[in-house]
Amino acid sequence: MTTTSHHHDLRASVAAASRTLAAHGLLIGTAGNVSARRLDVVAVTATGAVLADATADDVTVVDLGGAVVEGSLAPTSELALHLGVLRAAPPDRVAAVVHTHAPNATALSLVLDELPVVHYQQLTLGGALRVAPFHAFGTPELAAAVGAALDGRLAALMANHGAVALGPDLAGAIENALLVEWLADLYLRAAVVGVPRPLDDAQQQAVIAHATRLGYGTTKRVSA
Repeated sequence: MTTTSHHHDLRASVAAASRTLAAHGLLIGTAGNVSARRLDVVAVTATGAVLADATADDVTVVDLGGAVVEGSLAPTSELALHLGVLRAAPPDRVAAVVHTHAPNATALSLVLDELPVVHYQQLTLGGALRVAPFHAFGTPELAAAVGAALDGRLAALMANHGAVALGPDLAGAIENALLVEWLADLYLRAAVVGVPRPLDDAQQQAVIAHATRLGYGTTKRVSA
């Protein structure tokens, strides 16, 4: 562990992301954690940190094996979950992990085995969102279960626990975490009226094909 900060900007960005998530109500008190990878190091929130007030000092830098290389606080108890995801994924696709206790997503994790595709925006996360089976927090079993639930996805729910969202950077991971919570809220609102009707495979493929043709999700200049 070093005393001179070589990764202050990375630590500060993780702290800022934590404050943003807390402001949106996705993180309460010390619950939840955030990480971001740069090359062969990962900045991750410290265990016991109040994330709504997080500063760079509340973020610890570790190597991909989990050894602390910068910071004075022990990293989150969910370190194995973060490192497992970040080691397994291509860094250009996944370089940030957000684990929340968002209320709507957590509520659905109590009753669903999978959140079906209820809106076409969910396809940006990879499709139906799996619910990882419950294991005690911070255990290798939980890390493995969440890793499996994330296969081919940018988000997953965690049974009786919360949700996790990934992104190519912190902004993308936050956006995906907010999308998961919006989808969960949508499902819950619909379930009050009846059984939510998901998009079937043909509808999903039609959306993907149309979005590909249009370049959906990217800005375009008006033709002269």
